[in-house]
Parts: sequence; structure tokens; C-alpha cells
Amino acid sequence: MSLWFHWWEAIWLLRPACSRLRSFMWFAACVAGLTVRTELMGVTSIVRALKLHPRLYNKLLDNFHSTAVKPDKISALWGQVALRLFSNPLRVNGRLVLVGDGIKVAKCGKKMPAVKLLHQQSDSNTKPEYIMGHSMQAVSLLARAADSVFAVPLAARIHEGLVWSNRDRRTLLDKMLSLLDTIAIGQPFYFVADAYYAAGKIVKGLLAKNNHLLSRVKSNAVAYMPCPQQCQKKRGRPKVYGQKVMLNSLLHDQKSMQRAASPIYGEQNVMINYRVCDLMWRPVGQLVRFVAVVHPSRGLCLLMCTDTSLDAIEIIRLYGLRFKIEHSFKQAVRLIGSFSYHFWMRDMKPLKRNNGNQHLHRESLKYRDAIKRKINAYHVFIQAGVVAQGLLQYLSATFPSLVWSSFGSWLRTIRPGIPPSELVVANALRNTMPYFLLTNSQQNILAKFIVERQDQDKMDMFRLAA
Repeated sequence: MSLWFHWWEAIWLLRPACSRLRSFMWFAACVAGLTVRTELMGVTSIVRALKLHPRLYNKLLDNFHSTAVKPDKISALWGQVALRLFSNPLRVNGRLVLVGDGIKVAKCGKKMPAVKLLHQQSDSNTKPEYIMGHSMQAVSLLARAADSVFAVPLAARIHEGLVWSNRDRRTLLDKMLSLLDTIAIGQPFYFVADAYYAAGKIVKGLLAKNNHLLSRVKSNAVAYMPCPQQCQKKRGRPKVYGQKVMLNSLLHDQKSMQRAASPIYGEQNVMINYRVCDLMWRPVGQLVRFVAVVHPSRGLCLLMCTDTSLDAIEIIRLYGLRFKIEHSFKQAVRLIGSFSYHFWMRDMKPLKRNNGNQHLHRESLKYRDAIKRKINAYHVFIQAGVVAQGLLQYLSATFPSLVWSSFGSWLRTIRPGIPPSELVVANALRNTMPYFLLTNSQQNILAKFIVERQDQDKMDMFRLAA
């Protein structure tokens, strides 16, 4: 069976997200175009990849801007579909493992809502310190395939740049919790994130729904020893916090540390020193497990987990898997082009250089609705890229032999036991697409939908390729 039949069976599970079949078919065609295109030039590259008639360019734009395609509804359904497609997600203590992080994407359009001056906190000298662009937050699900672990993207949203009301006091932490609620995973999970998310607001929001946070903490963080219970009651509120502990001091007491083999993904014959302490953390007012780690090459690190029953080695291993979302970002930017949208707003007031947040509470209702429509188009495009990348990972993990048989090219390094990359799967789908369209245009609804809208002048080359 062709890869495209498996691809279609998987994306058909998202059909309930659209009220009309035609809206879903346009969305599926956009996902297919993002999958097989060879250039990251926005919607025009989808037209070229699918050999569509040029007049349908506006139809694609209308689909991204349509109210019939709701990104939040697609995200919620995609979270359930991902658990169904990836039958072996990473579980620890019966909980799923979700990874969250932020990404900044450069955008130079003066008429693009939510574009603002952003500071990039990165050690890479290839990234400029300040850029104009969109600031997003994303959530991924860790899944297993053969001997590897990878991050399946679930959702990403633009969370900075627009202020709808001067009474809005939501921070990025509030918006990350809202994004987790949008996914509606429906099962308890560990949320693995960097030190930015080690805050009481995140912890309280997760604990309220029986979830836990696992993250790194800053070197200047403090905690407190649990206060011993007093046999004789005294007047006033019982003391909760005991002696103050500078968490950085845990890294320098080598005698109290244990030694073990490094559980970090991909490391072998590496020994680390670590120490575990359950201390009271004032932002949440309860015991939190802190792990001080001394790595021979990666240096010093302070980790925390709100689940005090989780083993220290497991905490180190899970935080080591956090970089999987960084790899997922790399594929989304360079291969899928999930953030390569170019939707400008004609009636928007042009932005100035080094512009900050755009305050909209004094704008007219018509202008605010136009901004919301454009942001919705961005989110639909991003979610289409998220689904495209997830389907590539699904085919890689479930049908690796079929992918390699359809690859039709050559790679110098093929690692046994490791599923093919998204690049290999995309090439396999690109090679088999002509045959799929020309031989199934009467049986498969997707093939019929695309073939009926292709440019007939270019079909001769398509038939030769098949």
C-alpha cells in the first residue's frame, strides 16, 4: 500500500475539526503541499508543489483566513489523534511527558500584526541579539520509535506583540497554561521546560489538574528546610519554613553527592555526581524535589520536580530529553516551513522599526476584528505545519521499510534501529505523489480533489514523472 494511503487515513481523523467537508479538503491539501514542497516561499510554494491552477492561489488564502477552520479545535483533536497514531508514547509513572518551549521567528513585514522587537537569549553566535518577529510558544509530546525518542509537535501559538485590553495582566506563563488546556490531552503528564517556567504560577496551574512540572532552576534560587513539628502548641500560625538553603550550595558539597552513570540520551561511559533534597519552595508552599547535578563536560545544573516520588536519575534523564523540542523546531523551520507565512494586512497601520507591543484597546471594532482574522490565519498555517510534521514522524515510526523502499535516492549514513528522518519521509512522499494522484483520482477523495484543481498545461510533466 502506498505511503499516501496511510497518510490519508491518518489525516482523515481530523475531519470532525471542520464543519464542512470542502473546508477540510482544502486544509488537507495545504498540509499535503507543506509536506512535499521543496521551497519555503509561503502559499505560492504550495501551488507549485501540487501543480494547482494559479487562480486557486486566492482559494488557498481564503482557506487560511476562513472561520470554518478553527486552529484551537484542530489542536485539541490533533492531541487525541497523536496519542492514537503513536501507540508507544514515553510514559513515566503512568504519565505522559510533554515538552514546552518558546521560539522567535524573524518577520520584517511592516503590516503584519504582532511583529515586535525581540531579544534572543542564545549562546549561538549565528543569531543576532535583537530581531523583529513573532514570539511563539509550543508544546510537543515525547514518543518512542525503535531505539530513539522524538518530539511530536502538538500546537504552537503567537503569544506576544498584541495587547487587546489595558486590563489584561496575563503573562507568557498564563498563556502557556492556556495552550496546555487547548491541547486537552486528557491524561496526567509531566511538563518538561527550561528555567523560565520554574514559577509558582505554572506549578499551581499544573497541580490543580494533577500534572507535574520538571524544569531547571536558576543558580540564585532559594528554598527552605521543612519545619519540624512542635510537640507543644504555641500561639499564632504554625511555622512552615525552616532554615533557608541557597540551592547553589548543593553543588559544592561533593561529599554528600552520589555517583552514577549518566542517564542522558546518547551518552555512554559517562559518570555524573548528583544530590537529592526535598525542600519547601515558597512560590507553591509545599515540598519540591531538587536535584543538583555535576556533569564532567556539561557543567553544573540545578533541577526541580514537583513530584517528590520521582527518582533523581529519572529527573535527570527526562530533562535531558528536553532538547528534542529544539530538534523539532529545526525541522519545522528548515524542512516543513511551519512559520514561513507571509500574510500582510492591507489596512493595518505600518509598524515602525524597533516597534514594541501593539495596543488595540483604543482601536475600532472593525480594525480589531481584522487583526483577529489575520492572527487566526497565522495560527491555521502554523497548525497545518504542525500536522504535516507529525504525519511525517508517524510514517517514519510506523512504516520505516515502506519509506525506504519509496525513498528513491541515496544517503551516506543510514543508521540501523533509527527511524528515517522527516527529510527522508518527505522525499518518499514527493516521489510517490504522481503515481498516487494519477492512479487513484477516481477512488480516493484527496487524489480526486487535487487532480480536478491542477493546471492541465503542467500535467504532461506530472504523467512522465509517474
